[in-house]
Formats: sequence, C-alpha cells, structure tokens
Amino acid sequence: MWWFIPALVATVAWGTADLFYKKGADPDDKYSYLKTVILVGFIMGLHAIYILLANDIQYDPTYLIKYLPVSFFYILSMAIGYAGLRFLELSVSSPVQNSSGAIAGLMTFIFLGQTMTGIQFGAVFLITMGVILLGVFEHQLAEQERIEKKEVIDRKYKYGALALIFPLLYAFLDSLGTFADAWFFDAYAAFDDGTLEMQANLSYEFTWLLVAIIVFVYVVIIKKQSFRAKDQISRGLAASFETLGQFFYVYAISSNAVIVAPMMSAYSVVSVILSRIFLKEKLTRNQYLAITAILIGIIILSFE
Repeated sequence: MWWFIPALVATVAWGTADLFYKKGADPDDKYSYLKTVILVGFIMGLHAIYILLANDIQYDPTYLIKYLPVSFFYILSMAIGYAGLRFLELSVSSPVQNSSGAIAGLMTFIFLGQTMTGIQFGAVFLITMGVILLGVFEHQLAEQERIEKKEVIDRKYKYGALALIFPLLYAFLDSLGTFADAWFFDAYAAFDDGTLEMQANLSYEFTWLLVAIIVFVYVVIIKKQSFRAKDQISRGLAASFETLGQFFYVYAISSNAVIVAPMMSAYSVVSVILSRIFLKEKLTRNQYLAITAILIGIIILSFE
C-alpha cells in the first residue's frame, strides 16, 4: 500500500498543473504550447541537477537511452496536450486525455500479466467510467450554455470536434508511455540496486531539458519570439507542479502499474474542480455524480 500516497500526491499535483497549463495557453500565440514545453523542460532539468547535487546518487547516463522510449511517448503526448489547450476548455480536454489511465491499466493487465483483485477491479471500473462520463457531461454542458446564451464561439473553441483530436491523441500516446514505463520497471527489476526509480526519473527530466533547449533555440533564436519572464508565470507554476507530480509518480508506477495508472487518471477531477473555481465554470448534478464515483473508487483503492 505504500504506493498509494505517492500516487495521490501525483494526482493532486498534476491536476493543479492542468489549471496553470490552461491559464498559460494563449490562443493568439501559435508558439504558446512550445513556450510551455520550454518551461517544463527547464524546470525539470533544474530539478534533476538539484537532486544530483543534494544527494549521493551515482547517475548512469546509459539510462537516458534505456528510458528513451518512455520519455518519447510522454513528452510527445504532453506537447500535443499543450497545443490542444488552445482550443478546448480544460474541463473537457482533461477528462478525455486521462482516459489513458484505463487504456494503460488494461495493457499492463493483458501484456505484462499484472493482476488485481475483484474489489480493485471494481474500483478501477468506477474511476474509468467516472472519467469518461465527466468528459461527456462537460462537453454537453458547454454546448448547452452556448445555445442558451446564443454566444459566439470564442476563436479558441471554434474547431469543435476537430479539436478533440488533441486530447484523444494525447490519451493514446500517454497510455503507450505508461505501458512502456511499467515494462521498463519489469525488464530492469533484476538490475535494480535500489535506485532504479531515481535513474528513470533523472533520465526523463534530462531528456526534457534537452528537448527544451532545442525548442528554445527554435522559438526564441530562430523564430525570434518574445520570451519575457513576466509572461511565463502560469507556465512556470504548471511546470513546477508537473515536476512534483512526476517525482512521486515514478515511485507509484514502479510498484503497482495496473492499479496506479487508472487511479491517477483521476487527476482530471482536480482539474475540473479547480477550473470551476478559478475559471468560473459551473458543476452540474451529473458532473458531481461522476466525480463522486471517481472519489469512491480512489477511497476503495486506498484500503486495498
């Protein structure tokens, strides 16, 4: 059960990060999502450097290559997710994106032979259905409000169903990343000297740093786009919470991926609640029911 607390911390941290990702998404700036990539990479890189300097850890650079498939799917999915936030409400995109947890849990169950009890399966089912229904209810509410108020659709939402490609593609790639993560820890468990989780996390963060440097050169030096510090506050906060969540996620996923992956998809609940509070949106009865189902599933897992 020691995996539950890291998973819970990561869930809350990533849900909070989603709020700041949305606040930092500028629909009028086509480079907005790339600027988010830069901030995330820089802060992850700084965290990795701090971990190395503050702790007696012998980092093995070969893990950059060993962990690269995992890093590739995660980073690509996140960049696509950032791009999609320019065109979709957070409370719609986040639940759709995080259906990836259910997909990843199913993949680890089928291909890696990981198991769960009947009660755990029921809890995972509750979480998964809650996340899916939350996305459906959010989309219905948004359409209903626009029809009733006869609102002209904001430019960042005008792409409609086409914009759903972003969170759906994110979900697919992120599920591959989560599955690759579970496979990595299974494959290298025999070589673990007690630092495998840290080696993986450092490799992921250093890969992010390399990506951020490349994107920075492209956006700021080649394309000559503005990158003032005062304009990056929301992105910086998002990146900080993302890094915090990633740190705890690695420890959770390495021990119980088949349950952790679906559970942590529930960070969309945090995203929806915070977006309603700070982005001034409303929660309907159906949305409360979906959130309640997800919370019940999480509580059940906490006792299993």
